[in-house]
Amino acid sequence: MYDAAEAALVEQARGAASSGEWPQAYDLLVGADSRVRLSVEDLGLLAEAAYAAGHIDATIEAWERAHAEAMRLGDPIAAAGAAARVALHLLMDTALMAPIRGWVKRAERLLVGYDETSVHAWLAVIKSYERLMIGDIRAANEWAGRAVAVGSACNPAAAALGRVAEAHAVILEGDVRRGLELVDEAAVATVSGELDAISTGMVYCELVCMLQGLAQYDLAEEWTDAMERWRHGNGIGSIHGRCRVHRAEILRLRGSSAEAERVALAACAELRPYLRREFGWPLTELGRVRFQMGDLRGAEEAFLAAREAGWDPEPGLALVRLAQGEVALASASIRDALEHPLTVPSRELPPNTDLRRAPLLAARVEIEVAAGDLVGARDAADELARVAARFESRALAAGAAMADGRVRLAAGEVAGARQAFQTAVRLWSLVGAPYEVALARTGLAHAHRAAGDEAGAHLELGAASAAVENPGAGRQTDRTVSTAGAMPRKILAGSPTGPVPSSPAGERHAGDRKSDLNTFRREGDYWSISFEDHFIALRDLKGLHYLARLLAHPGREFHVLDLASSGVDPAATRPGTHDPELSPSGWGDAGALLDAQAKSAYRRRLAEIDEDLEEARLMSDTGRVVQAEAERDFLIREMSRAVGLSGRGRRAGSASERARVSVTRAVRHAMVRIGKYDPTLGEHLERAIRTGTYCVYLPDSRITNSWIT
Repeated sequence: MYDAAEAALVEQARGAASSGEWPQAYDLLVGADSRVRLSVEDLGLLAEAAYAAGHIDATIEAWERAHAEAMRLGDPIAAAGAAARVALHLLMDTALMAPIRGWVKRAERLLVGYDETSVHAWLAVIKSYERLMIGDIRAANEWAGRAVAVGSACNPAAAALGRVAEAHAVILEGDVRRGLELVDEAAVATVSGELDAISTGMVYCELVCMLQGLAQYDLAEEWTDAMERWRHGNGIGSIHGRCRVHRAEILRLRGSSAEAERVALAACAELRPYLRREFGWPLTELGRVRFQMGDLRGAEEAFLAAREAGWDPEPGLALVRLAQGEVALASASIRDALEHPLTVPSRELPPNTDLRRAPLLAARVEIEVAAGDLVGARDAADELARVAARFESRALAAGAAMADGRVRLAAGEVAGARQAFQTAVRLWSLVGAPYEVALARTGLAHAHRAAGDEAGAHLELGAASAAVENPGAGRQTDRTVSTAGAMPRKILAGSPTGPVPSSPAGERHAGDRKSDLNTFRREGDYWSISFEDHFIALRDLKGLHYLARLLAHPGREFHVLDLASSGVDPAATRPGTHDPELSPSGWGDAGALLDAQAKSAYRRRLAEIDEDLEEARLMSDTGRVVQAEAERDFLIREMSRAVGLSGRGRRAGSASERARVSVTRAVRHAMVRIGKYDPTLGEHLERAIRTGTYCVYLPDSRITNSWIT
């Protein structure tokens, strides 16, 4: 039971959650949790608020505690429900299969003898995705059908996710048309508003992930746009970062390379999941974007950082090697990627099926043609054509035509090459992919030239240059469209946390304020701030300098070292001004690489993996043993990074980490001060300012006014 003060605190948190004020709800519940034992229901609310606010580790821990509390109270249904939620979040945000299986078994044991409940529906969802991620498509389809059947009677969210999983499985089995019909059925619940915010975000994310992986780009773009509209005011945890990765993929496809890079950078800043493996996804997309821009060095560094995070960067890294002239290394890399596919399960990639091989096959054709292995190139092109035919994807068909044209041109089959490249041009144009159109036109130009049609070649090269938004994508002879300087960017050495943007242009200044501009300007010892016709004045603070820098460049990522070194002029800061949220210790020891909570969570996951590994060995399940051992090795490496030989936690004392702590504190304190006197602006900044190793101002579409700083 709660006393009056505790009950009021919890009630405030419930109200904040019902209004979508997730960070506030989380802070209130954390405060209540420090004073009293939360009920099972409120631990569940804490878990949801933590997830919505982006604290994945706290989410899983809260559900684990809810499970333990329900067990203590003798409530098996509630305990099973909490166990299912642990498994669900492990699935969505870590893809560690062994712990997922362990929690599913706990829930199933507790449900023995009970009629079907919503927990049964969620367990069916989890089993369906678990089977999908390891490539057992038939079993995935069966479990998805059960999730739909049970969820339709008692849990619409589980039913909706089950329909997405069912659609995915049906398409992977080869029935594309039926699968897309099921996508429409899954969409009904999503757009109708009958699901809660967290479930809605999950369904959106799963739909887009599935469609992107299936190369159904038109549908993926439609759902990405819908997800973007929904997420304004509803950004839920890591789903928010996933929205950006999907948006970056679509922008890259549409040829908007510069915008795609900006969005990919923002995704790198936001997508910091509980475990680092999935962070390779936005880094790989960043590498693709930079490769398309002709920034080979930046692409290579992004791909290498993705690999360091445990993600497979191929075929991107092999194509970079090819563009660097290392043909033999590129050939060896792409062959190894095809012969030894990565076995780590992922929600963001298709399972280990022919579909997952498609981009590797397209790259192999290009690389083997350069290496002079036309037999290998033809084999890859033929396999890619079979994959494209099976999955009825226009983009895959365009890629297959492009591959066929490359092989035919290299073999001297000029007429066939011209026809294949013409098909590729037509299909990529229908897809709406100008960069790929330019590559196909360049190939067609070479085919024309081989046929002695110099005028035709000249026309195609001109059309290729006009097709791309940002020329300068030359990778090798047959890919060169034209050249233009692409500004190189670097990834912070020794860090998997993402790219460091180039230094921004000088600060903007303006004279008289116009009606369509907001103001955030320092005047002596005060800052004049106006937003939507409301004016305030605040005493000088470090955080206000950082905010001014961010507001002046919406969408531009600033590394904290950049902000800390040039965001504040010490000589210009008002003498004696004290920022109560900042202390000298902010520039000292930045804290442990893994805090006690994270270490405890890692140890629990290791124990769960060991249990699954023992069972797999007893059952002689070789595949499961290999997978569990890989997951165990991954967690041990993560623990080793953070723990020294003496067993003491390693400290994060780098300049970058110290700057992150200091800048984040300063910005957050300044935002609190602003919100105290202008709640509307405070709320806007809370939504739009992202802090971390990279800081960025990301206003939503409703804010059309510019800032004078």
